[in-house]
Amino acid sequence: MAVMLTIGLWGLDRGGMWGDESVTFQVAQRTVPQIWRLLHDVDAVHGLYYLFMHAVLAVHPSEVVLRLPSVCAATATAGLVAALGVRLAGPRVGLCAGVLYAITPMTGHYAQEGRSYALVAAGVAGATLLLVRAVDAAGARAWWPYGTVVALTCVLHELAVPVLGAHALTLALLRVPRRVWWGWGRAAGAVALLVLPLVWVSQGQSGQVAWLVSPGWDRVGRLARNFSPGPVGPVFWGALLLMAVGLRERRTAAVALPLLLVPPGILMTVSQVRPLYHDRYVLYALAGASLLAAAGAGRVGRALGRVRFDGRRMRVGGRQVRALLGVTGVLALTVAFLSQLPVHRQDRSAAHRPDNLAVVSALAVRQMRPGDPVLFVPSVGRLAALAYPKGFQRARDIALRESAPRSGTLWGLEANPAELRRRLGSVDRVWVVAERSALDPHRGPPDPVERTKLAVLATEFTVREEHVHEERVRDDVLLRLYVRRAPSAEEPPRDGAEGRSPGVSAGAPVPVSPRPAMSRPATRPSADRPAYR
Repeated sequence: MAVMLTIGLWGLDRGGMWGDESVTFQVAQRTVPQIWRLLHDVDAVHGLYYLFMHAVLAVHPSEVVLRLPSVCAATATAGLVAALGVRLAGPRVGLCAGVLYAITPMTGHYAQEGRSYALVAAGVAGATLLLVRAVDAAGARAWWPYGTVVALTCVLHELAVPVLGAHALTLALLRVPRRVWWGWGRAAGAVALLVLPLVWVSQGQSGQVAWLVSPGWDRVGRLARNFSPGPVGPVFWGALLLMAVGLRERRTAAVALPLLLVPPGILMTVSQVRPLYHDRYVLYALAGASLLAAAGAGRVGRALGRVRFDGRRMRVGGRQVRALLGVTGVLALTVAFLSQLPVHRQDRSAAHRPDNLAVVSALAVRQMRPGDPVLFVPSVGRLAALAYPKGFQRARDIALRESAPRSGTLWGLEANPAELRRRLGSVDRVWVVAERSALDPHRGPPDPVERTKLAVLATEFTVREEHVHEERVRDDVLLRLYVRRAPSAEEPPRDGAEGRSPGVSAGAPVPVSPRPAMSRPATRPSADRPAYR
């Protein structure tokens, strides 16, 4: 737990939220009635998490506080994985399992994210430990804590439900008596009845995951690398070898193997028909990999303890052997962590996330004048203004019809296409916040409002300036100043000007500022260009 807490706190304030984190940040700061209204249309699957974060951010709304619950949850998970290992195979295996879980880069990634996945992993680890205790206790009362924890975990995120399948397979592998099945069945049935309403509501919101695709074998390989303390090289192959050896430990394998394979297997299979799979949805299955690898390391250690030296058999319980195995284990874990240190460092950079909304706000502060109109393409880009309002407080959101909290939406309601054309027709300059791919001239968004944005920009405006932050992210978020095309009487159109896309400037080359520290290109009026407000 100390190792996990240290890794979780290391670089926690990375200087910017990405899109999903910003949703948590702005939704959790709404009133409870506003959150409840939102859940009727979107994000019902995250409802309990938003209400929990509402209480957390009421203490102090900041990026660090936003991520602290995930750090604490990951720390608790490391301890629970260790406790499982102790109960199943002894203290050394438990300690090794907990540390392996803590140093795995995927664990550190989600320990520093303001979303529910680390909390779900803690719930599943706790439920699995309670399952083992209930099996050992063989009493009816032992299933109440198990059922309560599983229910809370599945309400926290409904895609934790496949863990019930993993636990059922565990009971089958352990060959438990009928009374144990009866106790578990009642608990699982109660969980299903509680989660069914959430599943029913979230099915009507399935458009939110329409971007997911059916996973192939490449995703299986990617998940295997993510579940290893090292995604490539000797650490990866060594972890796989230890997991294979760990299968010989019957009791540990009966718990760890179903947890590792069943949830990803169920989601991947279902996703062949209806895509629902993403690696982060099965973060909780990583605990199975850590337990198996630790069990394999324990078995290898016991085998080494039976090796003869100078004609004498050294027992594993001897002090010398225990000390030697302990030092070897510490060195192996340290080497595994150090080999992945560049991955951990990279993960603590905002550039490693899909986007960095703080950068967008910083660009807006530097470039926008008071009263400047701003257009977000697509509308989800408004998350930058919701997460970091300082950069946009002087600007005028020209497309916005109703704010996000008042409309019960994630990023607000925009004007219809006719109204949007009228609004854009009344301005001579407009700042556009967009991902570069969103301005692709070959892109045809299904939303008529988004199509109207691109069409008006293409036919009535031209690019004057473009600003992109020097720290590259996966899809550059840029800030462009579009100015209205000059009337033909004042400035005849140049060759090909009418056929250019929103991403290409007509006329003279567009002055581009690749770094926010550079001065803005001059925009003073000239003899053949009207003055812009």
